[in-house]
Amino acid sequence: MKKIDLYILKKFIGTYFFIVGIIIAIVVVFDLVEKMDDFLEKNAPIKSIIFDYYLNMVPYYANMLSPLLVFLSVIFFTSKLAGQTEIIAILASGVSFKRLMFPYAIGATIIVIITYILSSSVIPVANRTRLDFEAHYVKRPRETGLRDIHMQIEPGVYVYLKQYYSFREAGERFNIEKYDDKRLISRLSAREITYDSLENKWHLKNYQKWDFNEDGITHVKTTGEALDSTINILPSDFKKERKRYEMLTNSELAEHIDELKRRNIGNTEEFEIELRKRQASPFAAYILTLIGVSLASRKTRGGMGVHIGIGLVLSFVFIIFLTLSSTFAVNGGMNPILAVWLPNITFGIIGIYLYNKAPK
Repeated sequence: MKKIDLYILKKFIGTYFFIVGIIIAIVVVFDLVEKMDDFLEKNAPIKSIIFDYYLNMVPYYANMLSPLLVFLSVIFFTSKLAGQTEIIAILASGVSFKRLMFPYAIGATIIVIITYILSSSVIPVANRTRLDFEAHYVKRPRETGLRDIHMQIEPGVYVYLKQYYSFREAGERFNIEKYDDKRLISRLSAREITYDSLENKWHLKNYQKWDFNEDGITHVKTTGEALDSTINILPSDFKKERKRYEMLTNSELAEHIDELKRRNIGNTEEFEIELRKRQASPFAAYILTLIGVSLASRKTRGGMGVHIGIGLVLSFVFIIFLTLSSTFAVNGGMNPILAVWLPNITFGIIGIYLYNKAPK
């Protein structure tokens, strides 16, 4: 690396962390003002507020806003270089535009590595402490019941539940079947099922039970209004905690997805989207850096303000595009890999076009 490379790299990284610091400080101030009443009402310890909540919140928001902040950093300091005719001097000395991109690529690589490490292992661990603090001093974690649940709870034992209501720990249209190889041995159905947390039992209402002989013909049929059962399932198997995936590292997330698929529970889209997003999002730094340099390297009449305005618009379009594609994957059946990579591919094409046009 030459001196000019180190100069640009220091400007890039320095501007990025400077903007990150300013934005995070603003986020912390607004969040503190919003939650101050909750902290005072529930007597949250100052030490916990600082170290358990805000210290763990900083990497979360820094990583979430990283694509926008990378773009703004590149636009800001590159426009300044162009405004002071430093870009013109560099290109006039015989340095090609392609060679000018080298320190930018190094800076983007550093940010990609940092954001990937944060999102894959650091932030999920920090989120456990942060969300636990919120549950005690801000708000209770929200859980939602699942619909059309199919799962294998043991080898040869399958459960179906039409609907589970988390607020009253009850479900409707329950069915459990036991198989010996492929032969159905028994079936237990109930119109309603509720969980007794004191006795750790399930109460079945309006139940029917069938035992089948080797020919698959009903051997014994039992019916009744109520039945207590110690089925090997818990209420947590029938519901999901809001954004639970935020507390799982990449390896834990992959294991959880495999477990859901193994038990035929389904509803894995949210977790798969999160895992793929963590793999794809860091690479947005390369694309947005390419677009930022291509836009801001030319000296324009409007100066830095025009570049920053364009940068903000493109950044928000990118974030909205990523959000929409993720939503389509969860609710519309779109492939998770395509959903998270589509914004990168689309803006990558835009970046290549602007890059080829910039030297002209």
